[in-house]
Amino acid sequence: MSVPKNSADLQLDTKRHSFAHILAAAVHEMFPEAQFGVGPVISNGCYYDFLLPRTLIPEDLELIEGKIKELLYRPLVFKKQTMAIEDAIVMFRDAKQPLKVELLQDIATKGTTQLHLEEKELLDSVEKPSQVTLYRLVDDSTGEILFEDLCKGPHIESLVDLNGLKNDKEKMTLGFKLDKISGAYWRGDAERGIQLQRIYGLVFDNDEILGEYIFNRNEAKNRDHRKLGKEMKLFTISEQVGAGLPLLQPKGMKLRQRVEDYLWQLHKDVGYSRVWTPHIARLDLYETSGHAAKFGDELFRVQGKEDQFILKPMNCPHHMQIFADNQFSYKEMPIRYFEPATVYRDEKSGQLSGLTRVRAITQDDGHLFCRVDQIGEEVSKIVSVIREFYQTMGMLGDFWVSFSVRGKDSSKYLGSDEIWDKAEAALEEAAKENELPYTRVEGEAAFYGPKLDFQFKDVLDREWQLATIQCDFNLPEKFDLNFINEDGDKERPVVIHRAISGSLERFLAIMIEHFGGRFPFWIAPEQVRILTVNNSEEVLGYVQEIVTVLKYNPLMKPLKYNDIEVVVDDEAESLGKKIRTAELDKIPLIIITGPKDVDNRMVSVRTADGEKKIKLDELAEFVKSI
Repeated sequence: MSVPKNSADLQLDTKRHSFAHILAAAVHEMFPEAQFGVGPVISNGCYYDFLLPRTLIPEDLELIEGKIKELLYRPLVFKKQTMAIEDAIVMFRDAKQPLKVELLQDIATKGTTQLHLEEKELLDSVEKPSQVTLYRLVDDSTGEILFEDLCKGPHIESLVDLNGLKNDKEKMTLGFKLDKISGAYWRGDAERGIQLQRIYGLVFDNDEILGEYIFNRNEAKNRDHRKLGKEMKLFTISEQVGAGLPLLQPKGMKLRQRVEDYLWQLHKDVGYSRVWTPHIARLDLYETSGHAAKFGDELFRVQGKEDQFILKPMNCPHHMQIFADNQFSYKEMPIRYFEPATVYRDEKSGQLSGLTRVRAITQDDGHLFCRVDQIGEEVSKIVSVIREFYQTMGMLGDFWVSFSVRGKDSSKYLGSDEIWDKAEAALEEAAKENELPYTRVEGEAAFYGPKLDFQFKDVLDREWQLATIQCDFNLPEKFDLNFINEDGDKERPVVIHRAISGSLERFLAIMIEHFGGRFPFWIAPEQVRILTVNNSEEVLGYVQEIVTVLKYNPLMKPLKYNDIEVVVDDEAESLGKKIRTAELDKIPLIIITGPKDVDNRMVSVRTADGEKKIKLDELAEFVKSI
């Protein structure tokens, strides 16, 4: 999900939309017999689909770019025209544009071009217009029409507004590049067999922003967690185990364990208790919670000797059972449970990818049970954990929060309007109290309640939905949960679902790419590698002194325990080769020692900031400063 657009975004989208027509006009000049599909705006520019007399080759993109530049230097303007649908059909039929004719016929008969609106009751509810809007690209000096398209707009008025040029001596400000060619079926219907060619264009306000985008995209390829995961031996994908079921190698497990330990440390400090639940439960549990109906064929079903079981798709129903087995009083509220547990969903194989989309999903899951008047305080505690965690990860800088509420289709959600209104009001008030930069987004709520979804950016400026806080008045009703209030009566608690990293697998993938495999010292799976210049008895004895200093030195924040991972490279290789290997392995701290260091009680320390000599008795403090 992306943040709703501000005025600057809308202005750029208008440029991108206008550029799509310029692209189509350039293709029309190159291929007068071209048939035109559609050309929408996308997140980094636009694309346009064409039916062409021959297959495009990469070299064609350069030729089309040249024609676009020629058009951008001409005094072209966009002119809007409203036309009766019947006349537009005749016009595009005469122009031999059958794809446009088909779209117009759908508008005339259905009131829409959306293929899925086939049911009579839906069609009857759609107003069928008598007129449509066209835009023409016209040479303002000659009146020549270069291109006309079925389109609602908006567009820039003239190409001067698009490219920033007032005369041919100025430098064009628009940043654009034709990016790639791909195949696309007309209206996504492979059965009809109408194969179009799609040209993608990158469009930004200027060349500097375009260049930054291209650099980040290339850098993302180099940082791909699937590539680095294999090179660094972090995880394995085995066909025999199954797609979407990654195996963590020792280094990958150390990385994950440090994240998990840090998360538990943060939760323990704000009053959570750790629990454990099994990986399966009877089908009845998920029918009561509503997850059986929600996840449907995504559930893994296990037939026991007597009962039918489900591999758990969520932890919430299990945690409800733990709460229900106690008789809490108002004095004990809130009750907070934390469990980094693996859940299972049978995702489609085509959607599975590395660690980002898997079938075995480990959530840093937590549920707290509280009174309505405690919601604000509890959300504040969760927000403080989220802020600290992402500050540590270097991702807190530019974030926003989606306040996700119900959509119009009430059948997708559990519970009454009264319960939903109460939950949405409580969560929005908590967001205001915590001064969260939130935007209300309809239709994105969980099926049992509204939520706050935190959107963070990584070092490559890519946005990820990660932490979440969800307010739930429904599951306590379904499981008849209660505590004893001040009057000795039973009172229904509110459940707040929260996850800080979300899926640990997905977060590891994001973290690998965010750091490019060069993890901060505190979290790196191998933190220190000691390289020996030679393997004399004196040097090897000195190495053990260094290891002792490191092993019993309190690890730098944020973790609060002693566990520095040290590897000694005493292979009979040249020092240069050992250094190159350690750097390729992205070791945060490389220590080099030889006979002279033994005599002087020194070590050479090498980090990303360079190399220097320090005394052995300074090493402990040096490690804390990394």
